[in-house]
Amino acid sequence: MLKNNCPVQFGYSDVDITPDWPVELVGFDRIDNTSKGVWHKLKAQVLIGKSAKEKCCLITIDSLGFTVALTNKLRDLIANEIGQSREKVMVCFSHTHSAPNAGIDERYYTFVCKQVLSAVKKAQSTTSTLKVGWGVAEGDIGLNRRGQQSIVDKRLGVLKFSDNADIPKLLLLRVSAHANVLCSDNYKISADYFATTRDLLEARYGCKVMMIQGAAGDIRPKYQQENAEYLEVHGFEASMKSYSVEEKQKYFQQSIAALEQMAQSIYYSVDSIWKQVHPVSVYRLAMFSESHVFKADVPTKEKAIAIANEAQKEAGIDGTSWLFEVDRLNRQNVHIQKADIEIQYFVLNDGSLCGIANEVMCEIALDIEKQAKTPLLFFSGYVNGTSSYLPTAQEYDKGGYEVLWSNLIYYQYHGRVMPLNRETAKSISEIVANTWSRFLGNGILI
Repeated sequence: MLKNNCPVQFGYSDVDITPDWPVELVGFDRIDNTSKGVWHKLKAQVLIGKSAKEKCCLITIDSLGFTVALTNKLRDLIANEIGQSREKVMVCFSHTHSAPNAGIDERYYTFVCKQVLSAVKKAQSTTSTLKVGWGVAEGDIGLNRRGQQSIVDKRLGVLKFSDNADIPKLLLLRVSAHANVLCSDNYKISADYFATTRDLLEARYGCKVMMIQGAAGDIRPKYQQENAEYLEVHGFEASMKSYSVEEKQKYFQQSIAALEQMAQSIYYSVDSIWKQVHPVSVYRLAMFSESHVFKADVPTKEKAIAIANEAQKEAGIDGTSWLFEVDRLNRQNVHIQKADIEIQYFVLNDGSLCGIANEVMCEIALDIEKQAKTPLLFFSGYVNGTSSYLPTAQEYDKGGYEVLWSNLIYYQYHGRVMPLNRETAKSISEIVANTWSRFLGNGILI
């Protein structure tokens, strides 16, 4: 167990990453995605953990997500700063749909890297000994947007950090609901409900609050403006529609109310178990990664045309450039595209935050929880980048936006024209559960 003369120390810092110039937003398929002001400022938050054997860094960023390549570049910069390897740096994205597109805006990406590095330096210089305690509340903040209303990961992960006098210093939450309370009719930069939730909980508990997005690939927020579903399905067409001043004001007020409802709901969930979470000394701290190669089949020309026609008909998505890319791959006899998927784990005592860069459907996280036989293994998406959706085999067969149509828009960022093959989710679930079992079986302690 932990020796008294080797206490684990943690350092925290946050920094503003809001651009002060107009940027292209990412997250909605619109004619014009240029930002028009700021609603909520964007944050990057840094948590450094170090013991005699381990030093690692957890970072949360208010962004839809950088590409894996850009995220790894940032991780390498941070790893160099803390004197560790890349696998000791985990970057988690909130997946807000009201943030800049760092994938095409080099100025913004460079700005974020600079700001995050400054926060890392500050976090390293302000470490202190803290205790940690896990808790699991039930959070009712999401709905399954693929018609399976009963399938939602309601686990709200609570990780409380306190000093030796049991005064809370940091609260880390893992939630599962898309950060798109604000819909495609919003052009203001915003951290979405992450912003309103952090503000509320920091005021209530008197400590800093970090939030990790979970397996929310098929989970939309429970509270939104009344036309949110229409905007989500018909985003491109809706962006061409003119709303009256009265309609704009009505939806604006509904969005304000929805953001507050999301924050209040999360607060009530946390508060229901707050006094039951008793931090203890840290006896296990680890961060590590494993990589596995998975495949995605390239569709034939005929199948690609059918997918593009369906996407155009059902969601108004133009698949012209995607069809050109599929045709190019077929002409070069490329029928399979491969992806090296990194699965990363951040372990504290008997709980873990782990995940991959894909947009993970909630059923996968629930399957991992079941196989691992612990609610404290929180599998998430948007970890170390944002890539294509990862559907279950059942949802893969159904197709739709998350499985097929979204690729027509975002394939250029994923490096693949199709999602990973249908058996991938099952394989990853088994890998994570087995890795967790082996890790605990090794009895690894500080």
